[in-house]
Amino acid sequence: MTKNSNKTISKDVKVDVQYLTRVEGHGSIVVDVKDGTMTKCEFQVIESPRFFESMLVGRSIWEAQHITSRICGICACGHTLASLKTAEAALGVTPSEETVMLRKLLLHTEQMDSHILHIYVLIAPDLLGVKSIVPLIKTHRPVIEMALRMKRMSDYAGEVLAGRHIHPISYVVGGLTQLPSREGLEKLYEMMLESRKDGEETVKIIKTLKFPEFQRPSQYLSLSNNEEYAMYDGDLVVNNGQRTKVKDYKSLLTETVNDYSKAKIATINNKSYAVGALARFNNNSSLLNKPAQAVAKELGLKAPVHNPYLNTAAQLVEWVHCLEESIAILKKILKDGLDEKKVVVNSWPKRSEVADKKYTPNTGIGSVEVPRGTLVHEYTIDDTGHITHSNCVIPTNQNIGNLEDDMRKMVPEMVGRLSEADITLKLEMLARAYDPCISCATHLLDVKFV
Repeated sequence: MTKNSNKTISKDVKVDVQYLTRVEGHGSIVVDVKDGTMTKCEFQVIESPRFFESMLVGRSIWEAQHITSRICGICACGHTLASLKTAEAALGVTPSEETVMLRKLLLHTEQMDSHILHIYVLIAPDLLGVKSIVPLIKTHRPVIEMALRMKRMSDYAGEVLAGRHIHPISYVVGGLTQLPSREGLEKLYEMMLESRKDGEETVKIIKTLKFPEFQRPSQYLSLSNNEEYAMYDGDLVVNNGQRTKVKDYKSLLTETVNDYSKAKIATINNKSYAVGALARFNNNSSLLNKPAQAVAKELGLKAPVHNPYLNTAAQLVEWVHCLEESIAILKKILKDGLDEKKVVVNSWPKRSEVADKKYTPNTGIGSVEVPRGTLVHEYTIDDTGHITHSNCVIPTNQNIGNLEDDMRKMVPEMVGRLSEADITLKLEMLARAYDPCISCATHLLDVKFV
């Protein structure tokens, strides 16, 4: 960074970013260095806990997905699908292949929607040296219009596939309440074909931008399977190694809390780890489709990548992958059609039916990959079909420890070499590179009133 190079460079550094900008939610970065020794380095989630796990207790398993979709306005579809997979595991329900195909399509479009928002609105200003996207509207108007066009395509996908863009309403246990219209699917297909050109232009733009240099090998967690680049189904895998079944997630990762943050912290083998696009790329890049592999090569990405700033580049690779996968699914649907009997279900029982039916007490666990990483839901139901316990493992929670370890390595490398303003900016850029959804992260393991 050259614009602050004339500022005083000292071995005493105090960073206190009270409200990190260009992220979803409110978080703070606090770093204190005295005489070259770091005494504090924290990423603080300062929003109040939102208690979604507690909200689920006492509610019917049949309505869980409509509650949990409200955890996030960006990943609402991902939370819905994780919730449905969890409910189906608890109830012993197996959705049809056609239903799973539509769910994968919805998940792909949500990845595209979030990734393009992050690339252009949250990260591009950093790489272009401006405070926000607003100045770029004047200096790079055609590019901003292209970005909005790309996002509009994925927004429309939510309307067609799920009944509305935010907080889907047509996806329920076992299937959908109604089929997406053929007219809507045809329009979406054409919009996706047109988006290919915008994707190619975006690759050219990102290729010209310089990401900060930083390296720290880490643990990378994602879903993984041998059939495809895992987004909807798979086992939990760390650094492309031993696999753990999703139902056994508690044997792999541990959630705790600390005294300066209102979000849970997750570790694997008592060490921090990363989830998200870069983790998925590091574990599964060989299963990317050919267009996405070509983009990875053009951007110089080759697994494993240990620079967290390049999470944004991995997101662009995934955007291309998800676009091509979505086009292929839509092409199949438009050619073969959808069997309404295999997709549309009346899976919302009447109150009298819920009251009369006896369920087998059970625990269901489900997982999908959302834009920011591996999401896990767990619900336990009683013999009335009501939830008695729930847990949601949020990607941003999982990334917080890894982000802090990145900062702890990065700060000593910058002290005495960069100004305090430059150090602050680099740390803000690092946090934004993880694409945190801080509002989603505000959950607590336990609250005791004494």
